[in-house]
Amino acid sequence: MTTERIIQNAYYVSDIDEGIALFHRFWGIGPFFVRRHIELENVTYRGSASELDISAAYTQSGDIMIELVTQHNDAPSIFRDRFAVNESGFHHVALDFGDHDARVGHFNGLGFASVTSFNTGEGRGATYLDTFDLLGHATEIYRVNDSLRRLYAIVRSAAETWDGQDLTVEL
Repeated sequence: MTTERIIQNAYYVSDIDEGIALFHRFWGIGPFFVRRHIELENVTYRGSASELDISAAYTQSGDIMIELVTQHNDAPSIFRDRFAVNESGFHHVALDFGDHDARVGHFNGLGFASVTSFNTGEGRGATYLDTFDLLGHATEIYRVNDSLRRLYAIVRSAAETWDGQDLTVEL
């Protein structure tokens, strides 16, 4: 059996900027790297083509990346399955880097459906699995490339050396 390692905790927020301010005020974490209206390709929802307009912010807390994500449109998605437009809360964990297709196949074989999947303009992407009933949250499996590895390294380094200034960095 393969041991999985969680590398990210993600929260759905109704407003990305308010979420950043809240998480910083509550936990003192930062800086947050913000991607607004992320370019997504090949979006699917439960196996059918879909459209998804999301923004996300990333920071680091020890060994765990913290992601805040919001959805701007009303298309069905793993996010809308859990939260209405004005709701917020814990949404998913992301697993450490590995073989996307093999992992998704493994978890699908265990009975966990792939709900939302997409690629980004940078050539990375993800599949979100419906693990809500078992775990109370979704599980994200990455499509890994050097761009994703760089993002994780930049966010970690910035958090480790952050002087408390410039709470957000726009990507």
